[in-house]
Amino acid sequence: MENYMYCKTIEYDPMCDKENPQKISFEDVSAAAFRIQSGIIKTPCVKSHMSTIYGMDIYLKNDFLQHTGSFKERGARNALLLLSPEAKKCGVISASLGNHSQGLSYHANLLNIPVTVVMPNVAPIMKIQKCQSYGANVVIHGNDMKEAKYHAMTLAKEKQLTYINGYDHPHIMAGQGTVGLEIMEQVPDVDAVLVPVGGGGLLAGVATAIKHLNPNVLIYGVETEKCPSMKMALKNNEPTSVEIKSTLADGLAVPTMGYNAFLTAKPIMDKLITVNEDWLARAILRLVEQEKYVVEGGGAVGVAAIMAGLVPELANKKVVCILSGGNIDTTILGRCLERGLAAEQRLVKFKVTVSDRPGGIAELCKMIASIGVSIKDIIQERAWIYGDIFSVQVKVVCETRGAEHIKELHALIANSYKEWYFTGEHDEKMHRNNDASENDTI
Repeated sequence: MENYMYCKTIEYDPMCDKENPQKISFEDVSAAAFRIQSGIIKTPCVKSHMSTIYGMDIYLKNDFLQHTGSFKERGARNALLLLSPEAKKCGVISASLGNHSQGLSYHANLLNIPVTVVMPNVAPIMKIQKCQSYGANVVIHGNDMKEAKYHAMTLAKEKQLTYINGYDHPHIMAGQGTVGLEIMEQVPDVDAVLVPVGGGGLLAGVATAIKHLNPNVLIYGVETEKCPSMKMALKNNEPTSVEIKSTLADGLAVPTMGYNAFLTAKPIMDKLITVNEDWLARAILRLVEQEKYVVEGGGAVGVAAIMAGLVPELANKKVVCILSGGNIDTTILGRCLERGLAAEQRLVKFKVTVSDRPGGIAELCKMIASIGVSIKDIIQERAWIYGDIFSVQVKVVCETRGAEHIKELHALIANSYKEWYFTGEHDEKMHRNNDASENDTI
């Protein structure tokens, strides 16, 4: 019983109290804007090249252009500036996988405040090194964020450090709300704003600012289906823990929405949208191709919602998507682009059985090239196939112009070879065509 009480004491955060949640006001946000203005970039909000494609005026609020690559700097600086002199001297601590830890480390260094960041062992090395370069004491502990947070709060108690929650601290939420003030200044006749949702701090702050200035502006929260923490909170009328699954939007992977954020955002949010991973990958790809922006999954959810056709009521309206962060690992970016190409049917994989005689594979490649399809990868398989010993199964990855081009390729292969299979077909078995031409001679 004593150990249980000790754990409860450590885990208790007076600024994020489930039993006594705090709602922020417009005055909190406007004061934060004045307070942080000298240390924060007022990021551009520009009209997107995608506007004509989707039949609405899309504006992109590019907060990934902050020094550390995300909006998190706004709340971090505000929270640090509001510390008492004693707290500033002792230092602060937080647990984070990336964006909050970088924003806190960077601004604590600028303000000469000692900072400790606890990160789980799954945190990307690049983000660990970034925090260290900003002068933070980085502690690697635990297998996930829950364990890292528990350790951070233990250290806070032991060393008299101030724990700053990355999304539910009222001062953090007020700082994030300054994005909303800038949007209203840059696009004064905006009709709707799409806000990424993880822990809910950005949504709470932005909704508070915008609804005060113009109650008619629609505020839509957008989250990933792999971590629907706000969807569950709305369903149960209180923040509820959800299982976190691997997601491209790792910055939104918060198992339980903040209590302060929920209390603040729920009454003034107009709609919650959940997007799937395929549309998220396509949004990341589209932002690279159309806008030349590299945006992380969590920052691209608003664009994903538009691309997926989830906001048809916003046709011919002025819509702002907050691109909240750009801290995506290079390897993950590569995977996202490939996933996006596959989802848009510009990348296709198929298997086909061809003759193993000299020139058999060359004929296949020549045939594919004849319709303008580009081969990205090709693998031969001889040992694990059944039937004719003089045949070889070939796995091919191709780049096409889209769905119609894939249909043309499919028809060509089906008419020319006796056995084939395209990834994505409902029947996962190899198709047989007894009427195929004899250039495959299986």
